Amino acid sequence: MKLYHGSNCDFTTVDLSKSKNRRDFGRGFYLTTLENQAKDWAEILFSRYGGDGIFVYEFELEINDTLQVKQFDGLSEEWLHFVRGNRVGEGAPHDYDLVRGVVANDRTNRTLALFVEGIYTAKMALRKLRYNRLNDQVSIHTERALARLTLLNKTVYGN
Repeated sequence: MKLYHGSNCDFTTVDLSKSKNRRDFGRGFYLTTLENQAKDWAEILFSRYGGDGIFVYEFELEINDTLQVKQFDGLSEEWLHFVRGNRVGEGAPHDYDLVRGVVANDRTNRTLALFVEGIYTAKMALRKLRYNRLNDQVSIHTERALARLTLLNKTVYGN
């Protein structure tokens, strides 16, 4: 599977210890199947925090039966509760090597915040979210899954 990662940091090795908590699928290394989405992520990170530049990394991920994979097929109450659990407090720990599903982004954050605060029920939040065009994300959470990830290319964009 070909995946892309957008960053404001120049690196050659993925270090899971540098992953931030309170993300949709928990602490991990996040990628997408969409190169343009990765570039957008990199541009946002660079504009907010500065850094080394705007980078899009292209990877190949080999998924096999030894990995514990959680797959979310579109919006669902299960996805919504999983995202909420990972975004609040220290996040909801899980044992997955890899998680795949739709991404909650800047356009969806207001709806998710209202759900997390208990103002929206799951059904209300899902009804609001269905009008958003949601892209995908893949998150790697373990060294075992990271060992299946191969860097193919790095593109540097002007900043």
